Amino acid sequence: MPQKPFALSVKVLICDAEGRCLLLKRSMASKNNKGKWDLPGGKVDAGETFDEALRREVAEETGLEVSLERVLGAAESDAPERRVAYLILEARVVSGRVRLSEEHDLHEWVSRGDLVKRDVCAQFLPFVQSYSRSGGGP
Repeated sequence: MPQKPFALSVKVLICDAEGRCLLLKRSMASKNNKGKWDLPGGKVDAGETFDEALRREVAEETGLEVSLERVLGAAESDAPERRVAYLILEARVVSGRVRLSEEHDLHEWVSRGDLVKRDVCAQFLPFVQSYSRSGGGP
């Protein structure tokens, strides 16, 4: 049986000046993770660097321009046709106000300790638990 290919997806934990993190609630019309809290980001397109992809995805999903700060972690999920490897970065807002795309119904700025209280996508739960416990460091 052939092994499923990996796909790269980039996600970001956007933090504000008060240390709160931006979560997006996936629309009930979403293909995956309906109604779950998610991190902004998405797939890396062919010919795109992962930081270009992340800035593009953040702008599309939130209307924000961000400055990427550091790598925070990784996650993985198993889809029917591929395995998805997630690279998770930390970012700060450079400009803009949150304007959600149709992929998401709500957004919320959540304290680091309250991240674990949200119904996040399963693949990000270990990361969120570790990030909350560590005080935000890798």
